[in-house]
Amino acid sequence: IVTIMKRLLFFIVALVCVQLTFSQDISITQANDSLDYNYKEDQYYFGVTYNTLTNMPNGMSQNGFSSGFHIGLIKDMPINERRNIAIGMGLGYSTNSINHNLLILKTQDNSYTYELLNDSEFTKNKFVQHLIEVPLEFRWRTSTASSYKFWRIYTGIKFGYVFASNTKFKNASGQIKNNNIKDFNQLQYGLTLAIGYDSWNAYMHYTLNSIFNSKAQLNSDNLDVKMLKIGIMLYIL
Repeated sequence: IVTIMKRLLFFIVALVCVQLTFSQDISITQANDSLDYNYKEDQYYFGVTYNTLTNMPNGMSQNGFSSGFHIGLIKDMPINERRNIAIGMGLGYSTNSINHNLLILKTQDNSYTYELLNDSEFTKNKFVQHLIEVPLEFRWRTSTASSYKFWRIYTGIKFGYVFASNTKFKNASGQIKNNNIKDFNQLQYGLTLAIGYDSWNAYMHYTLNSIFNSKAQLNSDNLDVKMLKIGIMLYIL
């Protein structure tokens, strides 16, 4: 499945590259021809976020910079005559890295144990998730057939499937790596909001369900940890 997802990611990136290559020629053609009143907006997106965990158990904390990278394409479907209100549905790829003090260890029976550490006990401790995502958005904007700069408010829900994950722990004695952590929820979903003008927009994504499943427990309590992503989203035709 990882091979399939990598091919899908390559396909998305290739589409974006083709779009960027011909965007200038398309703009020139549109300037010379009559205005297209069946226009669509924001077919591609790129985003960078700072990721923070919420609802963490007592003693759990983040350290360092935790980042996210997001890329994809969206089918824009206007639903009114002016075409400034639309529904958007797409496909994308996201990778999220979290630096924290929760040690995740794999046991001989392929289960996992969880332990809180002091910052002095490690030099690196993080997990990374790779997701294929399906965004569904309600879109409002001030665009027209002749204007490429406008205000927008896009809100909706995003579904993600974790197809690969890993952890990395490092201290003075060595390092421990684990791949494809079974205690992560493979299906994750959350609310999204993008507000801005022109191509650059403030962006927020908050997961509604825990990033861990019910098997992940710390001191017999479920790790009901959620993720908040805040950053910048770039939209391109």
